[in-house]
Amino acid sequence: MGEQIRVAVAGAAGRMGREVVKMVLEDPALRLVAAINPANEAIDAGTLVGLPACGVRLTSDLELSLVEGKPQVLVDFTTPASAFANTETAIKHGVAPVVGTTGFTPEQIELLDKQCRAKGLGGLIAPNFSIGAILLMKFAAQAAKYFPHLEIIEYHGDQKLDAPSGTAIKTAELIAMNREELRQGNPKEEETIEGSRGGYYNGFRIHSVRLPGIFAQEEVVFGGFGQTLKIRHDSYERAGYMPGVNLAIKKVLEYEGMVYGFDHFVD
Repeated sequence: MGEQIRVAVAGAAGRMGREVVKMVLEDPALRLVAAINPANEAIDAGTLVGLPACGVRLTSDLELSLVEGKPQVLVDFTTPASAFANTETAIKHGVAPVVGTTGFTPEQIELLDKQCRAKGLGGLIAPNFSIGAILLMKFAAQAAKYFPHLEIIEYHGDQKLDAPSGTAIKTAELIAMNREELRQGNPKEEETIEGSRGGYYNGFRIHSVRLPGIFAQEEVVFGGFGQTLKIRHDSYERAGYMPGVNLAIKKVLEYEGMVYGFDHFVD
């Protein structure tokens, strides 16, 4: 086996962060060298996720963790308020960022791309690490060539902060690359309740459902003469994202520049 990839995890005590810590500890090709979280300081990261103690304790100091742990990759599942600063800090220290937090603006992504290239680093910002979700995006983009009339419906729990989801936005962007802008529906239609037709993007609509009991689903519905096509993906637990995160950690070191979207890592 080759040399292990040294990994730091930001947001290590969060729901996604714990899954990442567990995945890293269970993969002999990876080595956890830092676990960053503003709370739960001094708790062993292995103990935190129900595994034997690993000797890496949680800390709130990201910069110190990067200096002392010398990771090659930082995986960040924190919040939009902190992810941008965390990513800049990682790049400054020559650490490749793999970011699952959404909410980055195009301007921020462009800036981070320049910073990565100046350091000769690769980076990834991915709204979704589920391989199934990436395939949905690819299939939907292909279908849009033949079914230009469509709507996106995404479902998440009622505690999700952003709407539409980053996954839905990325799906819409990929569809728009294969489809001329086409304003759908009756040109005389009127919303009797504001917002009932959903968010407008490139002529089609995106609908966000937020309810307790839902984890994460997305459906793209295409309409044509005498037929419809539905492409849907359902996620049931956070562990389903880990094969994608694992792949991202290993592939990001082969890239230069900030990549937006896990679809670039899935052939």
